[in-house]
Amino acid sequence: HVQLVESGGGSVQAGESTRLSCEVTWATHRVNCMGWFRQRPGEKREGVAAIYTAGGPTYYADHAEGRFSISNDRAKKTVYLQMNSLKPEDTAMYYCATKRGWCSLRGADFAYWAQGTQVTVS
Repeated sequence: HVQLVESGGGSVQAGESTRLSCEVTWATHRVNCMGWFRQRPGEKREGVAAIYTAGGPTYYADHAEGRFSISNDRAKKTVYLQMNSLKPEDTAMYYCATKRGWCSLRGADFAYWAQGTQVTVS
């Protein structure tokens, strides 16, 4: 069983930056890919970014490309989502999640999910 602990988020002004963290605290051997997802008010959940925990390519949704950056600290078993140039439309609940095998941005592929953290941009 994989356990994830999210931190970060909160309220920021448009144009500002913030960083989310997601630590894998248990059963890390079951994690090959970690992804970030978000759910905006009234919208379906959508992928944001994903990364292989062992290193390698990263993947971004179109809305995140160029503004968001996903990174992985293997020693800390933590994945980060750096979000820059935030816009009001980035307001959402953000979730990290893990899966074994290939990375994707499809939420249905991910088995374990963190509790979510709210990011509000005004």
